[in-house]
Amino acid sequence: MRVFVTHNPEDLAAYYGRALPELRSLTERDGTPIDVVLNPLERDLTTPELIEAAAGCAVIVAHRSTAGEAELFTALPDLLAFLRCAVDISTIDVDAASAAGVLVARADKSFVPSTAELALGLLLDCARTIAASTIDYRNGKQPPQRPGWQLAGQTAGILGYGAIGSYLAGLLAGIGMRVLVHDPFVTEVGDAAELVERDQLLAEADVVFPLAQATPETENLVDADFLAQMKAGATLINVSRGELLDDDAVFAALQSGQLGALGLDVGRAADQRPAPLLAAHPRCVATPHLGGLTPQNADAQAMSSVEQIGSMLAGEVPARSVNAESAMRLRDHFEP
Repeated sequence: MRVFVTHNPEDLAAYYGRALPELRSLTERDGTPIDVVLNPLERDLTTPELIEAAAGCAVIVAHRSTAGEAELFTALPDLLAFLRCAVDISTIDVDAASAAGVLVARADKSFVPSTAELALGLLLDCARTIAASTIDYRNGKQPPQRPGWQLAGQTAGILGYGAIGSYLAGLLAGIGMRVLVHDPFVTEVGDAAELVERDQLLAEADVVFPLAQATPETENLVDADFLAQMKAGATLINVSRGELLDDDAVFAALQSGQLGALGLDVGRAADQRPAPLLAAHPRCVATPHLGGLTPQNADAQAMSSVEQIGSMLAGEVPARSVNAESAMRLRDHFEP
């Protein structure tokens, strides 16, 4: 079995370097080591480049920046599986993969604590201008005594009470914040939060975390009307998906002062990074999509794909497959 890993050198070192020896240690049933092929370029591959580089490979282990476009699945007849080394599969054409008989699978949700902690870190920086003072000192300047605001006693609003939202609620309550939650698909929340209507959340929250799933219905969820309903001078923190924010509306709210501060780990730039227009604003604290970039999460997600390939070598459909019923190539490959 030949396995192609799409990560560019920087991402390979950050996300997959520690798991690479484990991947290379996998063997066929007869004890033959599998053949691991790495991205030959110093950058992410385009789909035509990936088709050429992964020719003859049975498995593609794809970094989140590697799209799974329809032409990929038809152009690679030996491809059995496309494994996303992340949870988000929005850039994979699952219907096209299924039509071609190619399995699609995602990684485990090991990113929840890391992402929620980064959301809290962005909030702390917005509240106390930590980065701005640090930059002043590093540039040889004496920082002014910028006033901050205490989080204890303030109100946080979480839109979307999934894995990250529920974990974050506990962190925020733990530092003394009142936590409001709105999620039309949730009927109960834990003791750390209160379930309220969206209008109440926006009117009362000092900081808002949009953590809804990215769907056509939630695109531009945070638009001009949404921002106008927020408390004047409130803070917005986005560690979920860039599509949730109307960047132009957010920029206008920052300029007018309706939005007091902005924390971003995601956006509409390449690889879901914050858009430069927002990231450069003096009241914005931004990180380049680092939510899951901790050794604990990176190792867990990389090892998730190693585990999945191990299952396939054993003739099994791997865990976290999203179209197992359509994986005809995999089944045909392992037919006795």
